[in-house]
Amino acid sequence: MRRGIGVLLFLIAWLGGNAARAQADERDATQFAQWRLSRQAQVEAFQTFLDQENLAHVSPLHELLRSASMWKECKAEPFQIPPAAQWSEVRKVLQLLVTLRERKLLDRIEVVSGYRDEALNRCAGGSPRSAHRRSFAVDLAPLSRAQGLALCRFWRDQGEPLDMGLSRYPTGRVHIDRAGYRTWGEDHTRLTSFCNLEAAPHR
Repeated sequence: MRRGIGVLLFLIAWLGGNAARAQADERDATQFAQWRLSRQAQVEAFQTFLDQENLAHVSPLHELLRSASMWKECKAEPFQIPPAAQWSEVRKVLQLLVTLRERKLLDRIEVVSGYRDEALNRCAGGSPRSAHRRSFAVDLAPLSRAQGLALCRFWRDQGEPLDMGLSRYPTGRVHIDRAGYRTWGEDHTRLTSFCNLEAAPHR
């Protein structure tokens, strides 16, 4: 009986979480539709680029163009289009996400932050050399511990030839870029990287 109640409570929480996520997605998509009205040509050019590279399926466009969670506090825009000169970097990162998904290292990919201009990156507390600003990077929605471990193994085994950067924020969000083989943690050094901490022997 208790087990049945536990399963029922889990299903209620799961359904409630999915409903809230669906509402947030709908709200975000509506906000994006309003934002793109005055940028139609730029958005269509970027969409055409994704279509030509066969990468439009990786993430919904409104997710891929999300700027930063602090956009409102920073008096910035909720979405930003990377400069055309950086689109080759966008391609490299999205190709990596495709590889990670094909290898079952990621489930549905939710991008919560992509390109940020210099002003927003600075206000949001990003490094002056952040890949979000100078090339391209994605922050993904919180991943499970198992997914984090699997990503770290992939990074250690195959990340160097891919110039893969990998980090995890205290919120659980994971940062991925291809701006150099490195990992870092809360103090912005390799010493506190979750990959190093997970790899360390437990006593």
